[in-house]
Amino acid sequence: MPAYARPPGAADPRAPGGAGLALRRFGAVPALAGLALFLLLPLAALLVEAVAGGAGLWGRLVADPLFGPAVRRTVALGAATATLSLAAGLLLARAVARLGARARQVMTVLLGVPLTFSGLVIAYGLILAYGRAGFVTLLAARAGADPAVVGAWIYSTAGLVFAYAYYLVPRVTLILVPLFVNLDRRPVEAALTLGARPWRAWADTAGRELAPTLAAVWCLVCAIAMGTYGTALALAGTQVNILPLLLYMKVSDSGSDFPLAAALSIVLLGLCTVVLALGEALSGVRDRQAGSP
Repeated sequence: MPAYARPPGAADPRAPGGAGLALRRFGAVPALAGLALFLLLPLAALLVEAVAGGAGLWGRLVADPLFGPAVRRTVALGAATATLSLAAGLLLARAVARLGARARQVMTVLLGVPLTFSGLVIAYGLILAYGRAGFVTLLAARAGADPAVVGAWIYSTAGLVFAYAYYLVPRVTLILVPLFVNLDRRPVEAALTLGARPWRAWADTAGRELAPTLAAVWCLVCAIAMGTYGTALALAGTQVNILPLLLYMKVSDSGSDFPLAAALSIVLLGLCTVVLALGEALSGVRDRQAGSP
């Protein structure tokens, strides 16, 4: 029997009526129900809460002295994390793609391990290594450095960038490895044969092909970093003024301004959505280039 033939007695899913018609009509219902329950309903609740705050809610939000700096620091944190993660992930992905199939499979498994860690695990591990009484800090103190200075940076915005990159670099690498494995090297080799320098050969051939994907990955990582909450709270508490932690302060034991928290949530959601939409638009550039004659 040919591989594409149906077993005897099996119904044709394309035939009118029967299970095929029911699947086409109602197959998306579970996904739509999940979308409504876990995205649309919470978003509607946020909008209702924001509207309940009255007409002066957004004015109160803008007048909050912590809001403006939090927005700027959140965007800067996302951009710095995305840049560091993309740069490190790009180099690592290129190195992994050059390995043999067995070694590449092992590296893929190892790179997936940090993605399974909770944000609390990552934060406490970094504190034990780089905190004020951490292993690296104590070694630096033996060399004459001030442990109060060396161990303070991990609790700052720079420390958050480093902590986020811990699990975002493997994510970027796992996304980019298939691109480098399947990359056609013939244009690069042709450019090298014609006398181009290695960096110019890569920039004019593979770089142009990979640029939209790299930009889309940058946007994805930036959005993830802007919305991350657990690692920032465990590592820095509320010492760093970013939108997720400002939102936490509005709804924690020390505050109960739920309308303002809803407005903050909408602002954070809007920022992440804009960045993700930009990444999708840049990814579409590559698809249009591939489809053009």
